[in-house]
Amino acid sequence: IGLDIGSSSIRLLQLSRHGSSYRIDHFAIEPLPSGVIVEKSVQDIEAISDAIQSAVRNSGSSSKYCAVAVSGSAVFTKTISLPANLADADIESQVQIEANQYIPYPLDEISLDFEVLGTSPKNADMVDILLAASKNENVESRQDALESLGLRAKVVDVESFAIANAFELIRERDGIRSTETIGIFDVGSDLSSLLILRNGRVVYTRDHPFGGNQLTEEIMRRYDMTPEQAGFFMRGEPGPENFEDEVLEPFMLNVVHQISRALQFYSSSAEFSNIRTIYLSGTMASIKGLAEVVEQELGIKTAVADPVAGLDVSSSVAVAALKRNAPNLMVAMGLALRGFD
Repeated sequence: IGLDIGSSSIRLLQLSRHGSSYRIDHFAIEPLPSGVIVEKSVQDIEAISDAIQSAVRNSGSSSKYCAVAVSGSAVFTKTISLPANLADADIESQVQIEANQYIPYPLDEISLDFEVLGTSPKNADMVDILLAASKNENVESRQDALESLGLRAKVVDVESFAIANAFELIRERDGIRSTETIGIFDVGSDLSSLLILRNGRVVYTRDHPFGGNQLTEEIMRRYDMTPEQAGFFMRGEPGPENFEDEVLEPFMLNVVHQISRALQFYSSSAEFSNIRTIYLSGTMASIKGLAEVVEQELGIKTAVADPVAGLDVSSSVAVAALKRNAPNLMVAMGLALRGFD
């Protein structure tokens, strides 16, 4: 089960492989009460456990194994280079030494992993290794929520890496070269993130304090609505008169401003190279016309990330809800794919 524990909902996907493609066998999305997760940090394990239990039950899945993720803001990553002739055991001990040098916490307080990326492009006698570390509490809070339900986290990934994993499906489907630099702007409820992908890897990521909650709060203020009532636009229901002109259009222009600002930060980074295409993902990406507004205002080809398009779907899956939430399933899809590693 790919289980994305977001700030506004639990997203669940389970896949099976058929030849070179996949089928979506189970899907569910379960809303979370406000304040359960704040800026990607778990505040209420019991509420999360209840929501996960509902999602698993509603999806019909019987699997006891999950892949979950921690957010980029809670993860320290660093690419280091080591001699290519080191034995595996020596790499592991050297990684511990390097981690101690770079990570600002005692090693017994963190969960640490690494991946050998391959020969360093700067020196053929060296290999590049990606370190990833997060404080134990970030990992254990998710494990505790699962274990109370009899579920087991076989994989704890990083959200940005899961999105990159899911994007491989989109890249192959859309015929995008792996060497092309792609931007993904993930618009969450309270945080948005710009990810830059190249050669299947996340080469840059940065969080920005902006999200769909700002639209919800403006709707509540302007129309004197409850949070539940204000979610009409996410449910595809018609809004009050002049809603699109007075509220939605200014919000979409704010999204454009946030992407522009995020790209300015990226342009000053060491990893900068020109982006030809931006994909929108996350809670707000499915707003009708948003991709067109971004493309028109920024002059960069823009599309909505849809990781489920073209995949077979089990007859037990609610197809309409799946497609409506598709841009918000990038992390869940990337995690579900880890079951085939």
